Amino acid sequence: MLKKFHPFHIVEKRPWPLFASISALFIVRSVIFWVNTKTITALVFSLFLILFVSFLWWRDVFSETSRQGNHRIQVTVGLQLGILLFILSEVLFFFSFFWAFFHRSISPSIELGQAWPPNIIIPFNPMNIPLLNTLLLISSGVSVTWCHHSILNKNKQISVASLYITISLGVLFSILQWFEYIEAPFSLADSVFGSTFFIATGFHGLHVLIGSTFLLVSIQRLISTKNSPEHITGFECAAWYWHFVDVVWLFLYLNIYWWGS
Repeated sequence: MLKKFHPFHIVEKRPWPLFASISALFIVRSVIFWVNTKTITALVFSLFLILFVSFLWWRDVFSETSRQGNHRIQVTVGLQLGILLFILSEVLFFFSFFWAFFHRSISPSIELGQAWPPNIIIPFNPMNIPLLNTLLLISSGVSVTWCHHSILNKNKQISVASLYITISLGVLFSILQWFEYIEAPFSLADSVFGSTFFIATGFHGLHVLIGSTFLLVSIQRLISTKNSPEHITGFECAAWYWHFVDVVWLFLYLNIYWWGS
């Protein structure tokens, strides 16, 4: 065991996977508790806990690559494959929402009045906030690609500025979506239309927040010069995830906001 005859990094035993799983379980239970009791304290604590565990876990991963130099080519390829498989699982996750939406919208049942949207629903105008959010996410996809090319060209100033633009557009998207939810003329309990709408767009909004956090970590590493043209695996994973978020939103806008209304 003192000699390693392979190029892979054997990860040391750490408690973060167990703690992350427990935190995820707390989040699920606290959401159920919040829906039934309208008390959000447990949910806030659970979210803070998983963010704290994620911070410690990411810190160790960064230490493995930046300080210890354990991430060779084979390890880097494994990390890239892992994020691609994770994105594939997220694609299937959203596919289930689209399946439910089209299953009900293409052939509305008698309970829905054989109409889509149901007669009790006043859908959003796709040319208002939804269109603005679409332009914001498309622009953020352009700016994160700009950042990638700037890093490869060793232009740190442009790469930092373009990544700040990407994060700002993502935050603005989240604010506008929150405003849209507040002004929504229907709720989660208003037939299957309300359920599929808020679950699909809500989970996408959660992915935008996760992607924005991912990019915030990347910009901190970029400012501290831990990213270079030869060492940008973390940023590339964040960029791939952000492009996935953009593509999913395009499908949500075209199908649920535009065609579905």
